[in-house]
Amino acid sequence: MSYQPIDKDLREFAVPPNLRDYDALCASFKWDDVRTEMAGLPRDRGLNIAWEAVGRHARSERAQHVAIRWLGKSGQRQHYTYEDLERATNRFANVLAHLKIEKEDRVFSLVGRIPALYVAALGTLKHRAVFCPLFEAFGPDPVIERLHRGGGRVLVTTRRLYERKIASRRESLEDLQHVLIADVDAGEGVPDGTTNLVDLMAHATDDYTIGPTDPEDMALLHFTSGTTGAPKGAIHVHEAVLMHYITAKYALGLHPDDCFWCTADPGWVTGTSYGIIAPLVHGVTARRTVAQGDGIGIAGRPGTERLLPASTR
Repeated sequence: MSYQPIDKDLREFAVPPNLRDYDALCASFKWDDVRTEMAGLPRDRGLNIAWEAVGRHARSERAQHVAIRWLGKSGQRQHYTYEDLERATNRFANVLAHLKIEKEDRVFSLVGRIPALYVAALGTLKHRAVFCPLFEAFGPDPVIERLHRGGGRVLVTTRRLYERKIASRRESLEDLQHVLIADVDAGEGVPDGTTNLVDLMAHATDDYTIGPTDPEDMALLHFTSGTTGAPKGAIHVHEAVLMHYITAKYALGLHPDDCFWCTADPGWVTGTSYGIIAPLVHGVTARRTVAQGDGIGIAGRPGTERLLPASTR
């Protein structure tokens, strides 16, 4: 079957596309050119995904630009600027330091589309630990297996997910030292063996300096679905930010004033690469909507949003 190409006149576009001539771009493309579009850590200390996604924007004219627009399933509407996100992720990085988490230790998340996801992912990357998201629809066995295989030392989750999928098997997780409950109020009690993350964040400072980060340092750990045997872990290094950036520039066509909505589940690679990293590296607004069924019914609870100093609109 043959298809007729659809010709488009670029002069009719309200915003010119980033990819205007595919063949010409392929002929001239160099990864070294992409590297020049990254800021790099100050004082030549390397390349860190969280700096490219948050830190550099928080120190630029985009500091007050909306980084995340969050819509809860009960009608909540909040937005978080790059400056807000910088402070919150700094606090989470300091929480990890307080917990004695070191470079390349594994920090897992088992949450839905709530602001704590962004804070945990980017704060982990700032601390140069390794972030690993889990699919909240997994049963207890797949969750426990991935925590075992990944050597998870920290798990950020919700009360309900912990009680349903972790609590009864907690003693088998020898590497897991800290379970941080995100969907609680300040001072609220949490299940035995866990810690109130909101309280930890409240006592952490929002001043944090990212340490030297080699582009080949481990950043993300993603597991396969396990449909072809035991789940396999794939490591993504900090230099993967080049691919996140350039595919968002040309395949997604992101522009500074865009609002990008990624519907991928946060437990999988697309939900991290294009739900968190890519839009923020471009300094655009990432929209997260908690649809019916997402967040296991707790996305709109008071305290969920307190991990970020939110501005309401």
